[in-house]
Amino acid sequence: MATLILPATLLVLALLVAPLVFLLRISLNEYSPTQLMIEALSPANYLRAIADPYYQEVMGTTMTVALSCTFLALVLGLAPAYWLARMESRWKSLALILTLFPLLVGNVVRAAGWMALLGRDGAINAALQGLGLSGEPLTLLYTKGAVIAGILAVVAPYMILTLAAVIEGIPRQVEEAAANLGAGPLTAFRRVILPLAAPGVAAGCVLVFILCMNAYATPVLLGGPQFKMMAPAVYDQFVRGTNWPFGAALAFLLLAVTLTLTVIGGAALGRRAR
Repeated sequence: MATLILPATLLVLALLVAPLVFLLRISLNEYSPTQLMIEALSPANYLRAIADPYYQEVMGTTMTVALSCTFLALVLGLAPAYWLARMESRWKSLALILTLFPLLVGNVVRAAGWMALLGRDGAINAALQGLGLSGEPLTLLYTKGAVIAGILAVVAPYMILTLAAVIEGIPRQVEEAAANLGAGPLTAFRRVILPLAAPGVAAGCVLVFILCMNAYATPVLLGGPQFKMMAPAVYDQFVRGTNWPFGAALAFLLLAVTLTLTVIGGAALGRRAR
C-alpha cells in the first residue's frame, strides 16, 4: 500500500508543498526598490498587511462576497439539486451535462458575457428601457452585485452537483414515511431531507467558499479597478508592484483566513448534522 501511495505523495509535495514553502520564505524577505528582495527573516510584511486599513477593507470585502455567494449558492441550489437527484427519466444524463456545461467555459469568457448583459448598453438595460421600466441606463456593471452574480454563476454547479450526489443516496422511503405522517412536501424537505443531506451541505459550502475567497478574473472584470478583493490584490503586488515579499505575505494571509473560516464553518455544520 505504501508503495502505491508514494508516487502520488511525491507529486503533491513537488507541485503543492514545495511552492508554498518557497513562497513562505519569500514572504519573510524585505522589499527593496533597487534589489527587489533582500534576504531576511522578518514578520514585517505580515504585520503591515494586518495593520493596514486598506487591506483590512479588502479582506472584509472578500469575506462578505464569499459568504454571500456561498449562502446564495446553497439557497438557490437546493431545489435544482433535489430535482436532479430524484429525476428518473432518460433525460437525466442531459440534465447533468447541462449542469456541468458552464464549467466548460473559462471564467474570463463568462465574465465577458456578464459584461455584455450588465453594461450601460447591455441586454438588461436595453430590455428595461424597452419595457419602459427605466428612463436611463442603470449602473449594473462594476458593482458588488455584479461581482456576486458573476461568481455565483461560476460556483453554482459545484454546489448543485455536491448536493445532488448526497440527496440521491437518501432513500425515497423516508419521504414516503413523512408523507404518511402528515408532512407536506416542503415540511418533509425541511425536516427530513435537509438534515440527512447535511454532510453534502457542509461539503458544498466549504468547496464554494474556498472558490469564492480565491476568485480573481470575475472581480477584476465585473468589479472594475475600484473594487478590490484579495486575489487581485496579491496579483497587483507580484506583477504591477513587483513587491514579491509583501505579495507572498498577502497570499498566506488569504490562505490563513480561508482555512480558519473553513474549519470553523465545517465544524459548526458538522455539529449541527450530528
